[in-house]
Amino acid sequence: MKEMMKTGIAALAVAAFVPAFAQEVVAADAVAETEEVEVAETEAEDEAVRESVGWTPLALGIATPIQLPWGWRRWDVFGLDLNLLYSDAPTVHGLDLALVALQTIEDSSGAFASLAFNGARKDVAGFRATLGVNYCGGTVRGFEVDSIGIRDNVYGVDLNILGAVQKNECGLEISTLGNFSSVESYGVTIAGVCNMARTAYGLQAAILFNQTEQLNGCQISLVNFADECVAGFQIGLINIIHSNQVKVLPFLNGYF
Repeated sequence: MKEMMKTGIAALAVAAFVPAFAQEVVAADAVAETEEVEVAETEAEDEAVRESVGWTPLALGIATPIQLPWGWRRWDVFGLDLNLLYSDAPTVHGLDLALVALQTIEDSSGAFASLAFNGARKDVAGFRATLGVNYCGGTVRGFEVDSIGIRDNVYGVDLNILGAVQKNECGLEISTLGNFSSVESYGVTIAGVCNMARTAYGLQAAILFNQTEQLNGCQISLVNFADECVAGFQIGLINIIHSNQVKVLPFLNGYF
């Protein structure tokens, strides 16, 4: 009898729980669908705002959209984009100058210069200079000068007053503090403090510290560290290759 009562109570508990749980699942699905719709609508609105209405060889103004021709992020510039404070265009192919900051939404090319910030949502090619930050959400191909460089990929020459952060770097990169590549580094990276890359091809040169998971080239610093050295060597006071039988050597270490 007691067992039957226990079974009945358990059945009633399950019967009470299942509808509530199902209702919560349905409510969660409805919230998720609503959020997806809102995100899609927001993205569609953003694309509508960003879509250019035409192109112009000359854009002049104080700060976008207070410019000629009039419009917020609406005119592609094939020529000169000159704003006293801030410039924001869908794309620029030519010369883009602003006293404080500038930004492009689509792929752009040419020369870009401002005092505080150069931003690019997608790829950019050419020359960019600022005393502040050069940012690119895509790939940079060309020559960059800044205090801090932040981008997905950079190919070319990169000079940083402080440092640089990217996924992949290929070419020459020089910073007074550090260079950081989360994936691969090809070419020459020179830093006053440290260089770090998951995989390094070429030369890492720093005063204090070089680090990579996989070394394919040369590290020169007071302290050099690599998980493994596929091909190459290290020159420094302390040289560490974790996969070697002799993991730590002074002055010189490498692939043996």
